[in-house]
Amino acid sequence: MPRSSSVRIVTELASRGYNAEREAVTLIAGANDPERAIERVIASVPDDALTLSAEHVRRSIDTNDATTATHNPSVSGGDPDTRSDTEPIAPVETKGSEDADGGATGRSGRSVDPELRSLAIAGDITGRSTGTGEYADFVRTFRDRYERLSKLLRSRVNHRPTEAVHAMAGGSDAAIVGMISDIRSTANGHWLVELEDTTGTFPCLIMKDRDLASVVDELLLDEVVAVEGTLAGDGGILFVDDLHFPDVPRTYTPSTADRHVRAALISDIHVGSQEFAADAWSAFADWLHTEEASAVEYLLVAGDMVEGVGVYPNQDEELDIVDIYEQYEQFAEYLKEVPGDMEILLIPGNHDAVRLAEPQPGFDDDLREIMDVHDARISGNPSTVTIEGVSILMYHGVSLDEVIAELPEEKASYDEPHKPMYQLLKKRHVAPQYGGHTRIAPEERDYLVMEEVPDIFHTGHVHKLGYGKYHNVLALNSGCWQEQTDFQRSVNIDPDVGYAPIVDLDTLDLTIQKFY
Repeated sequence: MPRSSSVRIVTELASRGYNAEREAVTLIAGANDPERAIERVIASVPDDALTLSAEHVRRSIDTNDATTATHNPSVSGGDPDTRSDTEPIAPVETKGSEDADGGATGRSGRSVDPELRSLAIAGDITGRSTGTGEYADFVRTFRDRYERLSKLLRSRVNHRPTEAVHAMAGGSDAAIVGMISDIRSTANGHWLVELEDTTGTFPCLIMKDRDLASVVDELLLDEVVAVEGTLAGDGGILFVDDLHFPDVPRTYTPSTADRHVRAALISDIHVGSQEFAADAWSAFADWLHTEEASAVEYLLVAGDMVEGVGVYPNQDEELDIVDIYEQYEQFAEYLKEVPGDMEILLIPGNHDAVRLAEPQPGFDDDLREIMDVHDARISGNPSTVTIEGVSILMYHGVSLDEVIAELPEEKASYDEPHKPMYQLLKKRHVAPQYGGHTRIAPEERDYLVMEEVPDIFHTGHVHKLGYGKYHNVLALNSGCWQEQTDFQRSVNIDPDVGYAPIVDLDTLDLTIQKFY
């Protein structure tokens, strides 16, 4: 056994027909020779035993063979290639234990006092979907988008409805808040942007020689903007002098937690794929049991728990587990490696077994039952999660493909995924453009609007690590736990694998732990 990870031990025991208690796996992993320890345990366990207990292991291997997990070489404290095999770590423990004062703490020293923790979810579509796909449903969605985003813009301009602008005299100053229904260039190289509100449409001309021209390549169909300018002599067109996005105020000050507490923000685990990085995941889970990670009390996963089935052409040739339910069962086993005294929240992604159209509801009852590990909470995509006063907008990130395809490379690219996230923050919408690759489900309310500014914006999907701050909002794309597949190679995706971004919620400082 080249590397004594918990997963390898569990897999080996399962192949011989045995389940095992977590503590039993920990004891075997801590043995000087885990492979020999497995053989001795199996040889001595009673014939009628289906589950190996810690007591079975203790009776089978002596203290010289089994150290404790304080010397488990499978744990990484950062880069696994540079960590000493003798570096001490805390024992693996998934359940809290009572301390002398009666408070529950994990062996890593992680506090699990419920009075100190708080986690609230907003913007979850789960159980609230009303759309039937009728035309009227789409009208309601886009009307709600316009009304809510226009509120963010009306205080900045002296807005008039388009029907009122049509009645104004030529040469008048005018301002419009509208949704972009068309963008096209003119024969002279200028840009004609058609804006639509609830009363009609109006053409707006952006001249190529104005400073404003530099933002034209950021515009997307269906986003809401405000323009100011002067009407032509015949009043039939607005010459634009200024353009405003809903945007995040430059003076925005994010909230922070009142105590030192940290959250791990990850995504795109892809259990079931032949390229799932099991060792990197186990190293991450083991690190969470260490004293170094004792302040990491929250784990947020932004979609794609599993690889799924039929997501892309010939995917079946790259699957290690072909049954979708078995994929989730295996994901649940990996989730059990995470300390049980952490708060866990999961949202779906485009590889998960939920509807593809966004907003995506959380998993159905059958999948929730399978993933009922450590009382993990499940929400829809997107959702805003407020942890001890810090709001985190969780969005899997399918629309990033669209933004990257539409905008110039210097403003949106896969190599710097935080930059297209900046664009979504500027537009205050996680999927502004309709009719492309991003499927939108019509609802009475547009759940994809960023009505409130988040303190942290967390996405995944593109399998690239990227982070930065936009007007004091931390934008983070958290990479993945899947090595490059043949499909990814064919479309030139070189994934960032095995990174765990850790945010200090009291300062919003970011640390990147590497386990691959």
